Amino acid sequence: MTTHTTHTTQPATDSTTLSARLAEFALDCAVDLPARIAEDSLARITDTVGVSIAAMDTEPVQAALRLAREWGGAAQATVLGFGDQVPAPTAALVNGTAAHALDFDDTHLPSILHPSASVVPASIAAAELARADGRTLLAAVAAGNEIAIRLGNGGDNPELGNNEFFERGLHATSICGAIGSAVAAAIAMGLDQDTTQHALGIAVSMGSGIIEANRNGGSVKRIHCGWAAHAGVTAAQFAREGLTAPTTVLEGRFGFFNAYTGLHPVDPGFLDALGEEWELDRCFVKPYPTNVFTHTGIDAAMALAAGGLDPWSVDRIELSVPMSVTRTIAEPREAKINPQSPYHAQFSGPLTFAIAFRGGSGLGVYLDDFTEEMLADPVVRHLAERVWYVPHPDVEALYPSKLPTIARVHRTDGAVIEQRVMANLGTAERPISPDQLRTKFDLNVRGLGPERAAALSAAIERLPDAPVVADVLAELT
Repeated sequence: MTTHTTHTTQPATDSTTLSARLAEFALDCAVDLPARIAEDSLARITDTVGVSIAAMDTEPVQAALRLAREWGGAAQATVLGFGDQVPAPTAALVNGTAAHALDFDDTHLPSILHPSASVVPASIAAAELARADGRTLLAAVAAGNEIAIRLGNGGDNPELGNNEFFERGLHATSICGAIGSAVAAAIAMGLDQDTTQHALGIAVSMGSGIIEANRNGGSVKRIHCGWAAHAGVTAAQFAREGLTAPTTVLEGRFGFFNAYTGLHPVDPGFLDALGEEWELDRCFVKPYPTNVFTHTGIDAAMALAAGGLDPWSVDRIELSVPMSVTRTIAEPREAKINPQSPYHAQFSGPLTFAIAFRGGSGLGVYLDDFTEEMLADPVVRHLAERVWYVPHPDVEALYPSKLPTIARVHRTDGAVIEQRVMANLGTAERPISPDQLRTKFDLNVRGLGPERAAALSAAIERLPDAPVVADVLAELT
């Protein structure tokens, strides 16, 4: 395993601060990572890489790749799927953009955070840069993901009944992801505890992301995790070179939580049982390439279709979800019924419901289902235009720990059919099977062709025992 070196940065002497506690946890992961968490890290690498390969041809990834090639620089890390060798922060940018471009990345509840899309690309790029071994890579992914999630949880406001990041239009995935990515990169690079703490603190000044694109279009959200991964690797490099951060960067009067959430003083309860209980256990692999708020609606639609409901008998569909999420998947109504593109349909509650009812492919609903032809399909149009959102106390009581949907279909003959889906597929209540996970990966990497896809799968399986991660990835170029 990579050794942890001592640097000449300003010592972060106050061990009681939040950033110190998180840095200590990260270094503990590097020394002694529980076996089941190491397995979790490998599963998240597998899923994230697969999703990234599926996104290779998307315009945001192509744009990031063009910039990477224009920028040039030292050959330090791999652009997955393309084989380019570029500076580590640049590789993290392109790979992180690919990991989030399809909205198919893993999801944590209740923070509603997608940690791996930034943390995994940052970890891989930094591990290549430092020529770290596979066990160090797994520790970096685990520590970075857990820290990103914990910070997301820190924005929870029980009085509000929502997360402050989300309430303010901030994309916690990219904001907290930059910090998790910095810690992950620091672990992969073998930095000591003080330097890792400074890397975390530096990244606090680098996180950003506004989620208005979820509501009203634009493609900028698709680069958020790439920018977070880029920021994380850069922050770790700055810390390695001696740049420092305030020890109270998270809880201070002008620190992270007050700036982003208005919560001050900060309740440190989001760090309870850190290292003993893992929030990663509540972070699930996405079964569908759509906004996570639509998933139980998709399941409800498929159940109704399987029950024999005639779509032409439908007069009105009432979907009850937590009302705060309707701002993402139901508003503005015109944009959700007539989205700018098939990608924007992935954030539409009415359209994802209708596509799922119409009969998707692959995993039930897959990337292949989001086409202009599908959006124009008569059944899809008929159903989507009849979807309306109404409140229901049973779903509000479960939010944000769960994202349920209650569907009430009013038929033209006056009959009403109800379908309840109260937990997401992939969560502990409804675990996703190994076969489903394998199907997702195989579908995502099929564009590589059989030989390259098999080589990629074999390389990922070898990562945990790899003496040098970069040598394994070099075989794919």
